[in-house]
Amino acid sequence: MIIENKVIDNFLEKEDYLSIKHMMLDDWKNFPWFYTPSVASLDDDDIYFVHTFQEKQFNLQSPTLNNLTPILKKMNITDLWRVKGNLFPNQNKFIEHNSHIDYDEPHQAAIYYINTNDGYTKLEDGTKVDSVANRLLLFNGSKHHSSTNCTNDKIRVNINFNYISK
Repeated sequence: MIIENKVIDNFLEKEDYLSIKHMMLDDWKNFPWFYTPSVASLDDDDIYFVHTFQEKQFNLQSPTLNNLTPILKKMNITDLWRVKGNLFPNQNKFIEHNSHIDYDEPHQAAIYYINTNDGYTKLEDGTKVDSVANRLLLFNGSKHHSSTNCTNDKIRVNINFNYISK
């Protein structure tokens, strides 16, 4: 079953949220981010940084995936395809990235927002979901959506999940 366009605020208990936030934002010397020269397509000039927690297709898994257990326990996952951290730097101008789909096959997608800022996720129907810390967005990952950077903070950080649910 695919849940479409559902927003859940205060998704995690405060302690669990702060632990994940610390790992991804505060412990920057120990958390690896990797530069990526495009966000949604090879012909865009937008940049961001990623951390792949899990990529089933390539049999990749980061030891930091265990730190996301509080999120994963609250989701009805039967088959976890990918978990990816996204860090969009402030580029001194607001950028809405090109629309894209995560995978062609119908599947559940979720975005967990780490920090509050003026960025958002734009869904296929035009709905804009603001980046609010500890918010979870559920949507159909095989439908078009787009991300943004932010201009009122140094970075915009979230975690993208793609999976099949019960």
